[in-house]
Amino acid sequence: MIDFSKIDKTIHEKGRLSIMTLLASRVEWGFQDLKADLQMSDGNLITHLRSLTVKGYVATYKDTEVKRRSLYAITPQGKKAFQEYLQILEAIVQQVKND
Repeated sequence: MIDFSKIDKTIHEKGRLSIMTLLASRVEWGFQDLKADLQMSDGNLITHLRSLTVKGYVATYKDTEVKRRSLYAITPQGKKAFQEYLQILEAIVQQVKND
């Protein structure tokens, strides 16, 4: 039986799940790139990134080559949490397939 209480509620929200998926696929993403790919408003994206940063899942830093450009990257803690989240989803899919 799957323990649904183990689903990370921070990651599970659609916007944050989208951000984590993109960040897991690349070393870093610029704010404008995330915004364009996710089709989010500035405020919505900032709010989700802030939630992920507070949780320790995402790190933010300034691009040294392009001033005023914020870059975002998944942290080791974020990568671990995302992998655990995916394992729970995989278990759900397997349970449905087996039933």
